[in-house]
Amino acid sequence: MSAAFSPVVVIPVFDHEHAVGAMVRGVRAHGVPCLLVDDGSGPACAAVLDGLARGDAQVTLLRLRPNAGKGAAVMAGLREAGRRGHSHAVQIDADGQHATDDIPAFLARAAQHPDAVICGCPVYDASVPKARLVGRYATHIWVWINTLSFAIRDSMCGFRVYPLGPTLRLIDEEYIGRRMDFDSEILVRLAWRGIAVVNLPTPVTYPSDGVSHFDVLRDNVRITAMHTRLFFGMLRRLPTLLRRRFA
Repeated sequence: MSAAFSPVVVIPVFDHEHAVGAMVRGVRAHGVPCLLVDDGSGPACAAVLDGLARGDAQVTLLRLRPNAGKGAAVMAGLREAGRRGHSHAVQIDADGQHATDDIPAFLARAAQHPDAVICGCPVYDASVPKARLVGRYATHIWVWINTLSFAIRDSMCGFRVYPLGPTLRLIDEEYIGRRMDFDSEILVRLAWRGIAVVNLPTPVTYPSDGVSHFDVLRDNVRITAMHTRLFFGMLRRLPTLLRRRFA
């Protein structure tokens, strides 16, 4: 890795006090600094996060009040990572569903492709809820339509590496969903800006602490609204996307 390659792991956290400690230990086992973003957690989780930050100088804590949503927490973490001088940020969920042992592979791919997003492509075990698995395919189809490309194999996986320069420019210049609509929307908008996506298979297990903050009604409404605004954004960009597609 070059001297300019300076990664940090950003973990958005909302009441995952039973799982986040193992996630942080998994991250730190690979020698990568960790930035925890407390998205308005309750006292029990807040105390766990305080302890993690006190116990390791390479674990820092950014606290949001009140709860702002996963997307808002990730974007706050990305901005803080940029402020601290990092070149790349690994986004990984706090609930234990992602394999921290894959962090070196993600970082190695990011070092090879420093201008690309390295995007996790889930390999599920039997723990995945079937309804959730089927529902993801509707989003996959809309993402493929809205990018006129199959380059993004799974836009909903929360394990990825962002190149901070273009990513911070995007989130400062355009509206991106603040909650569960974030993961897909930011990838589509980065793809529209010509940022390459490198897909990397990674195991996903649902989740170690049994806590999910996905609101079936509200988040599906948000995701539907996200696909709608992306579709009309795609129409405005259609000539550019077609030129790129057939170049």
